[in-house]
Amino acid sequence: MQTPAEIDTGAIRALCRRVLADSWREGVRADGVSFGYTSPSPGHYPWQWYWDSCFAAIARRHFDPARSRTELESLLAAADPDGFIGHTIFWNTPLRGTRRLFYNVTDAHATMTASIQPPLLAWAWSLAVGDPAHEPRIARQHDWLEHNRDLDGDGLIWIVQPDESGLDASPQFDPVWGWRAHDMPGFLTLVRHNRHLGYDLRRVAASGWPVVCEVATNVLYSLSRTALGRPSLTNALLERCYDERSGLFQPLVRPAVREPIPVTWTALAPLALPDLPEEIGRRMVEQHLLDPSRFWLSAGVPSVAADEPSFQRGDRGRFSRHRYWRGPVWMNTGWLLWLGLRRLGYSEQADELAGRLARTVDTSSLREYYDPYDGSGMGQRQFAWSTLVLELLQRHRHPLT
Repeated sequence: MQTPAEIDTGAIRALCRRVLADSWREGVRADGVSFGYTSPSPGHYPWQWYWDSCFAAIARRHFDPARSRTELESLLAAADPDGFIGHTIFWNTPLRGTRRLFYNVTDAHATMTASIQPPLLAWAWSLAVGDPAHEPRIARQHDWLEHNRDLDGDGLIWIVQPDESGLDASPQFDPVWGWRAHDMPGFLTLVRHNRHLGYDLRRVAASGWPVVCEVATNVLYSLSRTALGRPSLTNALLERCYDERSGLFQPLVRPAVREPIPVTWTALAPLALPDLPEEIGRRMVEQHLLDPSRFWLSAGVPSVAADEPSFQRGDRGRFSRHRYWRGPVWMNTGWLLWLGLRRLGYSEQADELAGRLARTVDTSSLREYYDPYDGSGMGQRQFAWSTLVLELLQRHRHPLT
């Protein structure tokens, strides 16, 4: 098995530098607000996506820390006065045509969506820029989340539809939204319902439609909270989402669902938390992550356990064009799990995972996602957040190791 040291890391770094440079967009909006951000994939994703920008800023710091800061400051520049930052910011490329039907906007002239994405800005800021506590606009975003998305007062935040998790078509949402899940025939019905309610969590919950306390979303939120100097959410996640019998984390759903929720990579996402109890982390690694029949596959960690009925190899089979979170390898998820392996002392396995992902990039370039067995690239090309492979090549100097 190749390790990063045995792969042409110089070529990978050059590729990452080129893709990040080609993906940079900057300008001044009509109202005079300046912006600069990374297009997730040139030619296909023209706007600024919240969590894509956070991941891109983390990777970009290896070449251009000033642009990392500009990227994250552009998110803050788009914020409403109360601190809300949308899932997608349109800047100088307006939302047009049929996309208005499916994007989470409440107004045809909206400058950003009324929905959220996993709030990792403060954590990204701490890695790429400095102390987020010195930037009051970040604190305002967290205040908004606490006031508007914490349903039960325990710190955990809830989402009102699948794409707010960033994991749009994940099968973990099938038992929750059914035919209204992302990319299913009734998704437009879900969008219309939530648009009518202003994407307001409490109004959606009161309407009887599903809301979800999603695990990976709260892992990233907790990392941001602690970066900002606020209390960790690890204990709340353990109390409410950890299943002792299986040794995995599962989302909370309201109203509750009877059908079992498929096991996806999010069941392991808390490995990224620096304060996850060691005995729980080790059980997750040894019982689940390192199982070659489930997650420890040849090209990386799949987004869905390989023994799940919902597992698919990306652009293949039924719903193949859209079911992209149902089995393929994603670079951001691999990196988060790699952090847990390093923290818990699984250095050999962490190096092996880094080697698999680096080899995949070396062979298939920076794609949106990859086949979990042969590493072939799928989805969009020149995908910016796959430059997170740079983090896996920095084996001895990551702030969480």
